[in-house]
Amino acid sequence: MSMNDPVADFLTRIRNAQQARHRWADIPSSNLKTRMALLLKLEGFIKDFVLIEGGHFLTIRVYLKYSPSGEGVIKGIDRISKPGLRKYVGADKLPRVLNGMGIAILTTSKGVITNKQARKERVGGEILCQVW
Repeated sequence: MSMNDPVADFLTRIRNAQQARHRWADIPSSNLKTRMALLLKLEGFIKDFVLIEGGHFLTIRVYLKYSPSGEGVIKGIDRISKPGLRKYVGADKLPRVLNGMGIAILTTSKGVITNKQARKERVGGEILCQVW
């Protein structure tokens, strides 16, 4: 099966696993997805992630995080820039997600970073997604 949008697949697998109250989600690995998982972990949206070797390819196992009442920590996760319509922003137009409560993940010349890091480093780029 060919995959046209691996970032949307990554986000959808996390969203679906959380709605189904799974402990983890297994996602085919790439450098971009691994970096996005690291950012989600550092920002506290997921518990952890590990790379699992399965034959000729790697899989990312993302351990989801829930509140004590059983609610998922991720309230919303949206794909912004799509293959058919890319969304780029300059350093002066970086988005604020829920007035700073969420994050936007961007690809920049400095790598894959959050909107908060991009603001500090004064760089713009392509907005991949928003998480809150």
